[in-house]
Amino acid sequence: MPIPKAELHLHIEGTLEPELAFELAARNGVELPYADTEELREAYSFDDLQSFLNLYYSLMRVLRTEDDFAALADAYLARAAAQGVRHAEIFFDPQAHIARGVPMGTVVEGLGRALATSEERHGVSTRLIMCFLRDESAESALLTLEAARPYLDRITGIGLDSAEVGHPPAKFRAVYEAAAALGLRRVAHAGEEGPPAYITEALDVLGVERIDHGLRALEDPALVARLVRDRVPLTLCPLSNVRLRAVEALEDHPLRAMMDAGLVCTVNSDDPAYFGGYADDTLLAVRGALGLERERVRELARNSFVASFLEDDEPRRARYLSEVDAYTFPES
Repeated sequence: MPIPKAELHLHIEGTLEPELAFELAARNGVELPYADTEELREAYSFDDLQSFLNLYYSLMRVLRTEDDFAALADAYLARAAAQGVRHAEIFFDPQAHIARGVPMGTVVEGLGRALATSEERHGVSTRLIMCFLRDESAESALLTLEAARPYLDRITGIGLDSAEVGHPPAKFRAVYEAAAALGLRRVAHAGEEGPPAYITEALDVLGVERIDHGLRALEDPALVARLVRDRVPLTLCPLSNVRLRAVEALEDHPLRAMMDAGLVCTVNSDDPAYFGGYADDTLLAVRGALGLERERVRELARNSFVASFLEDDEPRRARYLSEVDAYTFPES
């Protein structure tokens, strides 16, 4: 039984396994340029973030209907539950779907169907976070927020993802201010491939409450001191970092150093269908590569619930934390 955990950095489109991709392609009459699932899996070899994004957006073409999005989310939730995930805060990328002619309502209603039954079917509580694509315009982000207004009862917060370099957080000041006025929680990818200054900018300009990735924070001691002082969580994705060449090998990942510095770190799977592992796969891989002690693993699990947007349900958060504290590690 895996240690209980929350997953806070998970792109639902990045959970599209080859088998489901082919199933949905057949259902929707979409031709994929791969002979079979084996050939598609071989394509999951990336030189950097952009090479991953090219495949990521290409495969999204199979997602067309509410049923498709519901199937995608339900498949992830079943896998997540088996990996010890008790709470998931799930990113989705509406601009990538709207650009293909798939309306916002189709995406949210489909995902929402799966999330509405997640606790009953899988024992996983959920939140939904709408991300803006940073390589699209700020105007597009504002239009996307406007399109989401009828569905804000099902959307907890906003995020910022896709190609980071050359697209600083300040570009999206207006949409983050508008989202804050609507009461939405705010997170943003920063410091994955971009510099530590992007992390500072996300905090100062966008008012984010969590930093997604934050991998390069250690390069700026003043920033580290601030993140530690303000207890700003970082949603790290070690397997993703290695697959996208941000870190050469898992043994080189700065997670242990970041924890030693007092940073509030969490470990997440990011786009698990593409990067080789879901939540507990990632945690076990990091534990082995970095030699993390059991109490360090427990700290990561606790951090995941502390960093979650469960302020509206503190009894649930307290119950999850109690599960972590009571967890007995299997003898290895």
